[in-house]
Amino acid sequence: MKKKNITILIVDDEPDILEILNYNLSAEGYKVETANNGAKAVKLAKKVKPQLIILDVMMPEMDGIEACEQIRKIKSLEDTVIAFLTARGEDYSQVAGFEAGADDYITKPIKPKVLMSKVKALLRRFRSDKKEKQIYKVGNITINKDEYKVIKDKTEMPLPRKEFELLSLLTSEPGKVFKREDILDSVWGNEVVVGGRTIDVHIRKLREKLGDESFKTIKGVGYKFVI
Repeated sequence: MKKKNITILIVDDEPDILEILNYNLSAEGYKVETANNGAKAVKLAKKVKPQLIILDVMMPEMDGIEACEQIRKIKSLEDTVIAFLTARGEDYSQVAGFEAGADDYITKPIKPKVLMSKVKALLRRFRSDKKEKQIYKVGNITINKDEYKVIKDKTEMPLPRKEFELLSLLTSEPGKVFKREDILDSVWGNEVVVGGRTIDVHIRKLREKLGDESFKTIKGVGYKFVI
């Protein structure tokens, strides 16, 4: 997964910390979203579906512990990695964080190079968790990524490789609008030079095989899979 396709949500009520983390992560090529309290973090996480959330513990309106507990109840965020920001010596915060569903913690203050190393390690964990889910179901469609197999209503639907990869991308996050440039980058990459019409043709074929109602065109933007 390329950095520009990775979204990191930073949550902290201290503007200086938000600015520093935002600057360093953005400079590395990640998409960065920010929130200054737990309540906003939960709403934003539902919307942007980040791969990683860096979450402060002590915040107004809703603290990090409660925010983490709420996020862990959201089905679409079950694979998101959550790391708490804690001050040195706050062992109680780390314990409470793990009990709330956090995956790890980052100790403040943190140097930029250490932060980048930690973030990369956390994202490797995300990708590792995702690899375990090679068979999944969306609506009445089952996708087996190990065997490049698609089954709709108990009937196998043979798909060429690129159609399968396009379907896998769109169904990885149902309801999310995938931009055309991101689709080209994820499915075709640098293999060949293709135009936007290539996507349209593959979408048309998927609609013919799996149902027109499952694929929605967002004019001027891209496509999304709907259940």
